[in-house]
Amino acid sequence: MEQYAHALADFVRLHQAWAAPIVFVLAFGESLAFISLLIPAWGALVAIGALIGASGISFYPIWIAGAFGAALGDWVSYWFGYRYKEHVAQIWPLSRYPEILPRGEAFVRNWGVPSIFIGRFFGPLRASVPLAAGIFEMPYWSFQVANFISALVWSAALLLFGDVIAKVMEWIWRVI
Repeated sequence: MEQYAHALADFVRLHQAWAAPIVFVLAFGESLAFISLLIPAWGALVAIGALIGASGISFYPIWIAGAFGAALGDWVSYWFGYRYKEHVAQIWPLSRYPEILPRGEAFVRNWGVPSIFIGRFFGPLRASVPLAAGIFEMPYWSFQVANFISALVWSAALLLFGDVIAKVMEWIWRVI
């Protein structure tokens, strides 16, 4: 996975015009219930964030692309849970990880709408919370408000984390 993140970061460094579309796709995949279990993309997002300050890529288009990708991934997951309800647990790859959906269900039942915001920041919950919210028919607009606000915060956090790491590493190399 680390090689994958570095290869994407190298591509973005060479082809900066592709940064926003790539971040959109990565954030969408990272937030989509089934795909996020197979291909964690957060490392690539952090690596691209490290390029922002170092290469002069504008932060705002990348941030918005990441937020919209993440929000769309959660919306599709919510819709899938709403549409297919209890049949979701029998669909691969969730059928191979039977503990993920019950964990998400318990989290949504206990926390309600804040679970959408909190779940975005925790790996396996990120995949199951929107599904569980759809299964339990969380009110659509409540879900969407939490979805978009959390996507904006999540995208900024990952990208800025990468930017801060790059600046710290640059400072260390100057000091040494």
